[in-house]
Amino acid sequence: METPENEVFRDSIGTIDEEGKRNWIFPKKPSGPYWEKRKLVSYFLLAFLFAAPFIKINGNQFLMFNVLERRFNIFGFPFWPQDFHLFVISMIIGVVFITLFTVGFGRIFCGWICPQTIFMEMVFRRIEFWIDGDRNKQIRLKKQKWDAEKIRKRTLKWFIFLVISFLIANIFLAYLIGGDKLLRYVKEGPSEHLGTLFPLLIFTGVFYFIFAWFREQVCIIACPYGRLQGVLLDNKSIVVAYDHKRGEGENGRKKFRKNEDRDALGHGDCIDCFQCVHVCPTGIDIRNGTQLECVNCTACIDECDTIMEKIDKPKGLIRYASEDNIEKKEPFKLTARMKGYIAVLVILIGVLLGMLALRNDVEARVLRLPGQLYEHKDNDIISNVYTYKLVNKTTEAIDNVSFKLRGIDGEIKLVSTSDTFTVKENGLAEGTLFIELKQSDLSGDKNTLTIDVYSGDKLIETTSVSFLGPRSYN
Repeated sequence: METPENEVFRDSIGTIDEEGKRNWIFPKKPSGPYWEKRKLVSYFLLAFLFAAPFIKINGNQFLMFNVLERRFNIFGFPFWPQDFHLFVISMIIGVVFITLFTVGFGRIFCGWICPQTIFMEMVFRRIEFWIDGDRNKQIRLKKQKWDAEKIRKRTLKWFIFLVISFLIANIFLAYLIGGDKLLRYVKEGPSEHLGTLFPLLIFTGVFYFIFAWFREQVCIIACPYGRLQGVLLDNKSIVVAYDHKRGEGENGRKKFRKNEDRDALGHGDCIDCFQCVHVCPTGIDIRNGTQLECVNCTACIDECDTIMEKIDKPKGLIRYASEDNIEKKEPFKLTARMKGYIAVLVILIGVLLGMLALRNDVEARVLRLPGQLYEHKDNDIISNVYTYKLVNKTTEAIDNVSFKLRGIDGEIKLVSTSDTFTVKENGLAEGTLFIELKQSDLSGDKNTLTIDVYSGDKLIETTSVSFLGPRSYN
């Protein structure tokens, strides 16, 4: 993107020109210490992203978000629909954690951890640099007529983008349906699973559209996180910031001239080279302050430090700093708001750990069949009909499962060929049962019964039900 030399204020996003049309951004290839560190972090996260659907802990997939079957695995812990409250607390903890880091360290998540930034800058953009060349070559290639060179480069780049988008869509699918099921689908062939193939192709098209065309617009327009900066950031938040006091000096910026005494002339250290603008993946001028588009990627820090080295000036003209650090030289410290978020985070984590510790591996639910009252049988036997549902949250099958009444004589009859059954690993067993009691054992028209669930002779779960009988008149 060509940036006006006299731009000092914007009232629209940096990727839109004066006519409201898209300004295509051609960032310079970054380099420097932060870039190398970001590459290491990104490669680790990419490896984790591609491996997580195939890693298992105690037989459970490390991360899985099966929305269709409402089954989720987070760090190896399985969450069923019955555990939805635990899943909600986990998501709230994630939100509070990201909010805490935003208050303290700005949009650092976007620059270092966000999958959109990692894929865009560390995968697709690097392929673009390899095929099309650096910033100036990309600008020339865009203006170039469609000759053999341009057609060859565009075809190669778009084809590689499409292949990678297809691969990402498959990994995304593995998180939804499970890594084992995806590998089985691949082995059996796409023709056997057309119902899965078509959504896969749709997601491939979505990812291709995002990384080949929409690109940084995801961070600027689609993602709501950037708009939280205006609410969460304050003068004490650490962000990628331009030291305007040092950079502007008393008499503002000035182009660099060899052997010139800039300090005596009152000019700041910024030489108006625009390299920080050219390297920015969202096309902003960081010297205008914290902006919506800034993802804290540190590319401008590396580029500015390189320029400072060349003109024999101290590094850090653009650096991680707070507004108070630049204005008042105040060091970073925890604010009352940050301490509040930390306290909330600790409480939520404590509540989640407590709930996980108390959670049973097996959950039983027995409910009266809707619309049914009771049946009066011979010998003053009262019968109620129920539906039962047993969830096995472990990776081992539970055999010889049976129901027994606690503290009262009665009989439980399953509507099946056997009085015992098996619940498969990570499985669900459901059916219908009858509870029969003598009318003399009832204390009224509504009675609460306790049902113990056994696996052989081992008690694995307890639940309670309401039992209806005839109303007694004294």
